[in-house]
Amino acid sequence: METVKTTTSDYKNRAKLWQIGFFALNNTATNLYMFIIGFVSYYATGVAGLTVVVVSTVLMTMRVFDGITDPIIGYIIDKTNSKIGKFRPYMIIGNIILAGSVLIMFNVTHRLPEEFQLLFFILIYGVHIIGYTCQTACTRAAQTVLTNDPKQRPLFSAFDASYNLVVFIGGQVLVASYLVPKYGGFNNGLFVELNTYAVILSAVFTVLAVIAIWSKDQTKFFGFAEKTVKTKFSDYWPVIKRNRPLQMLVIAASTDKFAFQILRQPAVPIMFFGILLGDYALSGTMSLVTVVPTLIITYVGIAFARKTGLKKVFVLGTWGALVFFALTLGYLLMIDTSTISFTNLTFTTILFFSLYTVGYSFSGFTGNAVIPMIADTSDFETHVTGRYVPGMISTIFSFIDKAVSSLAIAAVGFLLALIGFQDEFPQIDEPLTDSLFTMTLILYFGIPIIGWIISLIAMKFYVLDGDKMKQIQQEIAEVKQHYVEKDAIPSLSDEDDKKK
Repeated sequence: METVKTTTSDYKNRAKLWQIGFFALNNTATNLYMFIIGFVSYYATGVAGLTVVVVSTVLMTMRVFDGITDPIIGYIIDKTNSKIGKFRPYMIIGNIILAGSVLIMFNVTHRLPEEFQLLFFILIYGVHIIGYTCQTACTRAAQTVLTNDPKQRPLFSAFDASYNLVVFIGGQVLVASYLVPKYGGFNNGLFVELNTYAVILSAVFTVLAVIAIWSKDQTKFFGFAEKTVKTKFSDYWPVIKRNRPLQMLVIAASTDKFAFQILRQPAVPIMFFGILLGDYALSGTMSLVTVVPTLIITYVGIAFARKTGLKKVFVLGTWGALVFFALTLGYLLMIDTSTISFTNLTFTTILFFSLYTVGYSFSGFTGNAVIPMIADTSDFETHVTGRYVPGMISTIFSFIDKAVSSLAIAAVGFLLALIGFQDEFPQIDEPLTDSLFTMTLILYFGIPIIGWIISLIAMKFYVLDGDKMKQIQQEIAEVKQHYVEKDAIPSLSDEDDKKK
């Protein structure tokens, strides 16, 4: 292998800019459903009549089920090589299942007899999870065929971050400033209109993503092509045990996601903006004003990542979120929170706005950097063993990631139950008590800060920085060229990797 004179450019798989931009819409398509499912607890308790503790328990359990389905679907994806590719079939099937399950869940559950509602809700939610897993697994796994250029991979994060701002910030503005006033709260009419938008837009985004990956979803881009080492389901555990970068990324990303999932639980912004600050519409306003700084931080971070690697910007983003959220928390403990208002701008409001905006912008950036980092851990596996298992890698990641982040749903429900909200979540007109004030700050700031600290510790042991990824892509190119010429691909061992 040392005698091979090829360079990475001989085997570099680069994508056109529009392909990266359009394929990122696959994640946007599933994030639309993630956003509306975030309100399912309000549907289940307010429209269907289930209790807070029951709903929180169900959602936590189903999130674990979501994780269990991941390795199975990942394995199926890795074994698939159909006439329309490895990834496209599951993108299309997944989106169809998502659309059907959401429309049925929000339009049928509350119409059933009370004794059947809970069982039906669990079953249809399980179907929804299968569709979600099919499509989201492709977002992560197909990164390996979209591009293997370390300078291009971060570009996915730039598009993804921009789209996510529109979904989650635009969605929050739509709900808080338009749908809630229009329907007078979280009732059936609100959910029907919100779901209609999501289903139509998600379908359009999926079609564009399928078009983007069309020319890349071919055998010649799958690892060592026809010579890739065969993989069995029993290989999952060795992959987890051996792949230290995957282990560390799982810990770092899942704790980051746990923090962000806490912030996205509908009850938490209602508690923070609607009750503690006294103006729920402010959540939409604050979301809008964070758009520009979030984009600036994202684009600067991506430019930096193209030079230094994704690891460094992930760490910097996590530090930024941690520091500025801690400063915001300390500031809120020092002031009268009722004085914060955009109708009467004061120094108190401006300083709060500045600290919160920068912290929130950093917190959003770290999540967008994770997806191309998963592709790096997949390439690391190919580099060490000769196995091309992007489905396995991405779903091992998401299995543990979902198992951890599922605790966000349960954590909010059980912590609120501790302060007296057993039957329903806090409403916008809830009086601000000392216990509610404390719990709001714990949920909105305390838990995310702890998650980011754990994430930073894990990144200390993550070795795939910019220089390491350049080395890996170079050696994969050389190995591929060598064995294409020899028409044989052996399974490389860890010892072989050390010799290289």
